Amino acid sequence: MGGETKLNNLCLSCPHCNRHKATRQNFLDPETQQIAPLFHPQQQIWHEHFAWDTTTSILIGLTAVGRSTIAALEINRPVLVRLRKLWYKLGEHPPK
Repeated sequence: MGGETKLNNLCLSCPHCNRHKATRQNFLDPETQQIAPLFHPQQQIWHEHFAWDTTTSILIGLTAVGRSTIAALEINRPVLVRLRKLWYKLGEHPPK
């Protein structure tokens, strides 16, 4: 977070998530109402901050980092939830 715009410091995301993240490094944790850092995939471990619900269509934040990231990037927006359900039926979700 906050480094140079160089390939080894970038993380890929869909255009919608990327627009929502923009230059943000922190966001409001909806549970605690406190500002929390966003997840950094190159420095943090995914399963420590996130889990799938029983349908594998809703991403759950396990920590303030996870919850604030889900909120900031609108990761559980309806279109993505529908896509995840379809991907699950096709055997493409959850990611391995």
